Amino acid sequence: MNPFAGILLIALGSIGAASFYVPFKKVKSWAWESYWLSQGVAAWLIAPILFAFIFIPSGELMPILREAPMKAKLMAMLFGALWGFGGLTFGLSIRYLGVALGQSIALGLCAAFGTLIPPVIAGENLFSSTAGLLTILGVAITVAGIGVIGFAGSLKSKEMSEEDKKAAVKEFALKKGILIAIFAGVMSACFNFGFEAAKPIEEIAKNHGTDPLFLKNPSLIFILLGGFVTNFIYCGYLNIKNKTYRDYYTVSGSVLINNLFFTFLAGILWFLQFHFFGMGSSKLPEGMAVFGWSILMALNIAISNIWGIFLNEWKGAGKKTIVILIAGILILILSTFVVKLG
Repeated sequence: MNPFAGILLIALGSIGAASFYVPFKKVKSWAWESYWLSQGVAAWLIAPILFAFIFIPSGELMPILREAPMKAKLMAMLFGALWGFGGLTFGLSIRYLGVALGQSIALGLCAAFGTLIPPVIAGENLFSSTAGLLTILGVAITVAGIGVIGFAGSLKSKEMSEEDKKAAVKEFALKKGILIAIFAGVMSACFNFGFEAAKPIEEIAKNHGTDPLFLKNPSLIFILLGGFVTNFIYCGYLNIKNKTYRDYYTVSGSVLINNLFFTFLAGILWFLQFHFFGMGSSKLPEGMAVFGWSILMALNIAISNIWGIFLNEWKGAGKKTIVILIAGILILILSTFVVKLG
């Protein structure tokens, strides 16, 4: 056990997660649904299998997948499919709000509901224990943080010229973006449930000599397969509806290579958050391990807002607006730890 190394590994994953949307800015002549699906192929199909082959002992991956209980595999895929709705709308929230605002709201809710929903489904009375009350308090703090960030967003919308808004976020839409980000945050919490459902798969991997650092890699194959199905259906629908399926074969060869490179780069960056999350969690002591998900979400929020500054998403906003934004971010980060303390 090494808490410092664990947090450092999770932080490396957070850098990937908070940065994954940046390569999309280099994509040319493709509609949103086209480049979102392309990065999904890399993030949710290729990367999980590739990393499992690399980090699982030679020749052991297929036996692990065969021996894993069918119920665990199906439940992991089910939660992955539910998370897929969150992942899909997460991309839309960034499309309409930008990297900083979109990720802050969605990830704050993801951290909160990832802990709140399981006891509610189990029928626990959260008001009957200190732990339950702390969980509720953490969610309340999350909502407050989102309200503060939303207020900063509304001030930004008033202060920035239309030209500045479009320069920072081409399709900026505050109300639509916040509603989508809220839904994305709630549904994205299902990813954590997928990890819980896949615990038996980790046990099989452990029995086959897998390093504790990489026990979650086989589980990711099933969770992300479920998420890919959801996104494939919706993006395929948009490709047909908008006739953007032509994006894949009407662009020049150089543009196609460019788009595949940057969308696959985005997909790999996105996947790294869970690869390093699995590694980092294995390094945390048992009493601290429950904070792993909160640490990931909190760091994602912080790093995504650093990107927001570099991308000039708040250029033209007043000092008061920036101070309110920072206050909201700090409240959201605090809420993730209060929720997990519960």
